[in-house]
Amino acid sequence: MTVAASALIGSETHMGQGCIIEEDVVIGDGCIIGHQVIIRSGTRVGDQVTIRHHTALGVRPIRGKNSALSGPNALGGLKIGDECVIGSGAVLYAGCTLGTGVMVADLATVRENVTIGQGTIVGRGAAVENFCTVGAWCKLETNAYITAYSELEDHVFVAPGVTTSNDNFAGRTEERHKHYKGIVVRRGGRIGAGATVLPGRTIGRDGFLAAGSVLTRNLPAGEIWAGVPARFLRAVPTAQLLDNQ
Repeated sequence: MTVAASALIGSETHMGQGCIIEEDVVIGDGCIIGHQVIIRSGTRVGDQVTIRHHTALGVRPIRGKNSALSGPNALGGLKIGDECVIGSGAVLYAGCTLGTGVMVADLATVRENVTIGQGTIVGRGAAVENFCTVGAWCKLETNAYITAYSELEDHVFVAPGVTTSNDNFAGRTEERHKHYKGIVVRRGGRIGAGATVLPGRTIGRDGFLAAGSVLTRNLPAGEIWAGVPARFLRAVPTAQLLDNQ
C-alpha cells in the first residue's frame, strides 16, 4: 500500500492490500476501502463510504486525437458524499460530485463534470458521460448509457440497456460541434428496457417511454409512448404518478 504524505485518512478507516492514495486526498471517518484501489490526487471522500476492490477514483480524462472534446480541460477533484457505495471495477473521474448515499455498482463509469444527487443508484456497467446532471433518488439500471450533456431530474427510472444519443450528425462534418445536445428527463420520468432516445429529446414529468421504443419527438408529461418511432399509447394511470406513491 502506498499513501502520499499529504493524504489525510480519517479515523476507523480501513484499507486493503495494494491501494495507492495520491497527494492531496482526503478520506473521511469509518470508510472501508478494498484491495487494489487507486485514489487520484485531489479526491475527497466523505464519511462511512465503502469502496470495493480494483476501483479507480479521480481519474483524469484522456482524449483521442479526433475527439469532439479534445483539448485541455481544467477539472477539480472528485467529491464523494457520505455513505456512498462504490462497486468493484468502477471508474469515477475527476470533476464529478456524488451526493449522500449514492451507489455506483460494479464496472460502472461516471465521467467528468457530472453531478449525481442523493440516493441515486448507477447500476452495473452503466455509463454516465461528461457534462451530465442526474438528480436525487434516480435508478439507472444495468448497462444504461446516459449520453453527454444530458439532464435527469429527481426520481427518474432508466431500465437496463437504454441507449441515448447527443449527435444528430453521427460524427460527420464540423457543423455537428454546434449542435450537441443530450436528453432531458423530467421529474418521475421513466424509460423502459432497451429503448433509444434521440438527441435533444425531452421526456416530460411522469412520462413513460415503453421498452424497445425509439423516441424521435418530445414525450409530453403524464403520457405513455411506445413503438418505433414512439407514438402516444395512453395516459399514465393515476396510481402510477409519482405524487401518488
